[in-house]
Amino acid sequence: MAEMHFDALISLPPPAKYGGRHTVTLIPGDGIGPELLNHVRELFRFCCVPVNFEIVKVASATTTEDDIKYAITAIKRNGVALKGGHGHIVTETNHNLPPSYKSTNHVLRTSLDLYANVMHCQSLPGVPTHHKDIDIIIIRENTEGEYSSLEHENVPGVVECLNIITRVNSLRIAEYAFNLAREEGRRKVTAVHKANIMKLGDGLFLQCCKEVAAGYPDITFENMIVDNTSMQLVSKPQQFDVMVMPNLYGNIVSNVCAGLVEGPGLVPGVNYGKDYSVFETATRNTGKSIANKNIANPTATLLASCLMLDHLKLHAYASMIRNAVLKTLSETQLHTADLGGQGTTSEVVQSIMQEIQRGGPRISKRI
Repeated sequence: MAEMHFDALISLPPPAKYGGRHTVTLIPGDGIGPELLNHVRELFRFCCVPVNFEIVKVASATTTEDDIKYAITAIKRNGVALKGGHGHIVTETNHNLPPSYKSTNHVLRTSLDLYANVMHCQSLPGVPTHHKDIDIIIIRENTEGEYSSLEHENVPGVVECLNIITRVNSLRIAEYAFNLAREEGRRKVTAVHKANIMKLGDGLFLQCCKEVAAGYPDITFENMIVDNTSMQLVSKPQQFDVMVMPNLYGNIVSNVCAGLVEGPGLVPGVNYGKDYSVFETATRNTGKSIANKNIANPTATLLASCLMLDHLKLHAYASMIRNAVLKTLSETQLHTADLGGQGTTSEVVQSIMQEIQRGGPRISKRI
């Protein structure tokens, strides 16, 4: 599994403090988030990773505006966060939610201008899948589109939902995608859109991608309509290399790609802005139905923590943990129920620790 260092192109890591240790905001979130992030803390202690966690509890069912403000302040203070998934207040039981209601994820992304959501979707060793050799970087514009939360009811029974596409943000995400492709030695960028129907909005996004592509003659540029993209992904995903798209399409495509490599428990993700970075699982699945049952797959959360360590320039720790996670998947073949196995979350984490121990002495705190 190739190690990706996406962060080199956006935010600089905050400097280590307090004797060479980094402080990271930890937001446990909902569902399986708290238990999986407890395992991250356990593994970091075991490996002597020089990271302190500032825990900020923001749960969707009980979150107040002050809670979210405190979380935003903590992320601004530390520069980096690791978080669990946040559920949405279910609309079936909350018919009277105002149109202005915004989810915790939405508020965090827009308040911190975390404009690039990045997911590296690839086939993992030891995990049987229908398609082989998948290796796709998905880049999703994270702050506008249909998720701008601008909707209203003109008259009873008639609702308008505004899809906001701006030139400045479209150029910014396209530039990030092509920059990342070049840095990672990728050969092709595909822009996903629906400009055949939404000629102004998606047309602007596509035009911005074409303008940026002109400055990268070494990288092939193509564009594809989103419905065709969905079919192509499930029939021949190997044709894709780097994909860039507006917010809503990115959400859908990310989940399709996670399914191609065997589910949300395997794929890490990150939200980048100019000043802050927030790491989490790629599909933002809370796993509410399996919370506190010790059966959740910790792989995606642990790999997200490795991306965070790479961002903090703690590459040796990231590689040590990542290699142990992948060996447990491929060689030990200890799989949780989502992969058809019988291993518990705790057993998988213990196996990862044993792999690290077998690999020799743990890294000194002075590294």
